Formats: sequence, C-alpha cells, structure tokens
Amino acid sequence: MKFKKMILISIFFFLPVSSVFAGENVIDSGDTAWVMVSTALVMMMTPAGLALFYGGMSRYKNLLNTLAMTFVAYCLSSVVWMMWGYTLAFGSTKSGIIGGLNHFFLSGIHVSSVSGTIPTYVFVLFQMTFACITVALVLGSVVDRMKFSSWIVFTVLWITFIYSPIAHWVWGGGWMGEMGALDFAGGTVVHINAGVAGLVLALILGKRIGFGKEAMFPSSIALTSLGAALLWFGWFGFNAGSELAADGIAGSAFLVTNTSAATGGLAWMFAEWAVNKKPTVLGLASGIVSGLVAITPAAGFVNLQASLIIGLVAGIVGFYSVAVLKNKIGYDDSLDAFGVHGVCGMWGALATGIFANPSITEGAKGLLYGNPKQLWIQAVSILATIVFTTVGTVIVVYITRFITGGLRVEKEEEIQGLDSSLHGERAFEIQL
Repeated sequence: MKFKKMILISIFFFLPVSSVFAGENVIDSGDTAWVMVSTALVMMMTPAGLALFYGGMSRYKNLLNTLAMTFVAYCLSSVVWMMWGYTLAFGSTKSGIIGGLNHFFLSGIHVSSVSGTIPTYVFVLFQMTFACITVALVLGSVVDRMKFSSWIVFTVLWITFIYSPIAHWVWGGGWMGEMGALDFAGGTVVHINAGVAGLVLALILGKRIGFGKEAMFPSSIALTSLGAALLWFGWFGFNAGSELAADGIAGSAFLVTNTSAATGGLAWMFAEWAVNKKPTVLGLASGIVSGLVAITPAAGFVNLQASLIIGLVAGIVGFYSVAVLKNKIGYDDSLDAFGVHGVCGMWGALATGIFANPSITEGAKGLLYGNPKQLWIQAVSILATIVFTTVGTVIVVYITRFITGGLRVEKEEEIQGLDSSLHGERAFEIQL
C-alpha cells in the first residue's frame, strides 16, 4: 500500500499542472511563451513594419511625418487601451453592444488572473497590439496632408468609440460573435474597420495638392520592401498567435498565413505585369500584404488549398482596387489603405464563410462544407462593420475638427512638406 501511495504522489507532482487540474483555468507555460512572443511580433508590425512600409511610400518631404504619426498612434493606443479601451472591448457585455467598465484602468486584473491558459495581463497586451495597428492602418489614407494635432485627437477618439465596440462585438461576447460570425484574427475588427475609416477620412480631408496633375513618387521603395518583410514576419504572431495556444490550429494558421501571402504577392505581380508590362517591387510588396490581409479572418479555419485561392484572389482584387477602381472613382487614398485593407479584408471575411473547414476548427463550417448560412452571417458582419465605421468615423472626424480647429495643414505647409514645416527635420540630407 505504501508503495502504491508513493507512486500516486509521484504521478501527482510530475504530471503537467494542466492535467492535474483539468477543467480549471491554469497557466500553461508553452501557451504563455508563444502568446508573449506573438505579442512582441505584432508590436513590431506597427512602429517598425508599418512605419517603414508607409514611410517608404510617402513622398520624401513627408517621410518623417509618416513615421511620427505611426509612432504616436502606437503610444496613444497603448495608453488608451490600458485605461479604458480594454474594458470597453472585453468587459462584461452590455446588451452585446459594448463592454462594461468593470476593468477600467485594468481594475480587477492582477498577476494571478488567468484567461484560458495564459495570464490575463498577457492577453491584455496581445489585444492591445491589435488596437494599435488598426488605427495606424487608417493613416495610410491621409498621409501628406493631416495635422499632427488632429491625428492625435482622432486616434484617441477612434480607438474609444469605433475600434473598442467592434472588437467587443466580435471577440468580447458581443452580438456579432453570438450570431456566429467568424473572424479569427481581425478581418472585420482590424482590416475592414481601418480601410473604411481611412476612406471616410480621406474623402472629408480632400485630395492632396497636385493630386492627379503631378507625379507623387514614393520616397523609398527599398524602405517599403523592408517594411513589407517585417509585416510578413510579424503577421505570424498576428494570425497564429490569435489561437492563444501553442497547438495544431496555431501551426495551421502559421502555414496558411505564409501561403496566402506568397500567393497574393505573385498574383499582384503577374496581374501588374500583364497590364502595365512591368513587375514592380512596390506591386509585389503590396500583393504580399493583400494576401496577408485576406487570410487574417480565415487563418484558424481553413486548410492549405483554401489559402492558395484566398491569396490568389486577394492579389488580383487588391491590384484592381488600387490600379483601376481608385482611378475611376477619383478618391485620394494616399497609400491605398482602403484598396488593400478594406477591399481585401472584405474578400477574406467572405472567403471565411466559404472555406471554413470543421476539420481544422470544430464548429467552423462554411459554404463548401454544407453550411450556406455562414456566408450570409459573414456578409451581415461585413455590412454592419461598414455602416458603423462609416457613421462613427464621420462623427469622430467632426468632433476632432471642432477640438483642433481643423483637420488639414495649411497650403504652404503641405507644399513645403510636413517633415520641415511640422517637425523641423529632414529625412534625407541632400548634397548638392
């Protein structure tokens, strides 16, 4: 008997904690390590990847301003998220519309708090990085002409009143998640949301001086290429990290993310090559990002074959939106935030409703697996996001205008360049 008791005691101490306390929320060290690494990867996407990607596409006289606006968006969003953004998104739901203030300034959360198998603090930080990059994506539509002070006010208001409610709808126990909408890592919450907001802001601000009349060359395609590479790298944390566990679904999300990005890059390159007779590096980089955007809502729900199709369509649709649709309509989306993130995000959300495979994630079943209703649910989630973001962003923009006395820089400042007129700096030292 004593020998049997010793064996049982030994098993108790050497079994993983999660096995001993099955059914309880306990920290898994592997899951925690993976989500912490993923958080760092997504963090890098904003002040490094996106800053370089957008900065390289902006004109030389506005490169530093683009970097500054990306950096300040990350800083402001980080603070707002910890004070009230997180609780609005993930607090106790109020009729499925918004989270309560039970976690205001992260109250009620401490070092021993657990969410699933990871510390709640880690979950808070991971979700923070999503809020940060979403508002920073909006910037792509308005570089070269928006006041720095107005951007600061807009960022705080937009995270509070637009991003946090939509995050709650989908991930925080809100009505969209309860309806069954599938958004693994941010098709509606991040990309459609940011793309539509960028378009609204661009239309209200108006076109840049000289738009359509003079060439507006990117300052550095090399920087944009480096930024795209960093975004691609960080996106593995964005998508695979959204599983919040180091498991097979995370591995599958990792695989399909890379495949869709590669296919998107090739599709855009060949489409541009066929139409314009030249395969540009900028087009290749844009196609990669298009493929990443489209696979984001589907990453944890689809297989390899679906990711090939999703990336292929994203590259073609992205190219058409930027090269054809924008010119036909005539709006000035400076760095194509709507064409890449908005349009490809919509395709990705619909594709999730088509290709969601229950053998990847149980309960996620799309049109091709006998559930046409899922495609309808995805369409409703897209439409609801577009309507709410459009109306909400318009209101936020006009509140921002009232607070700051205007949205757009003076004509002389825009002509001179915002690096010099607003920041008193130059990105490049030109030797004559």
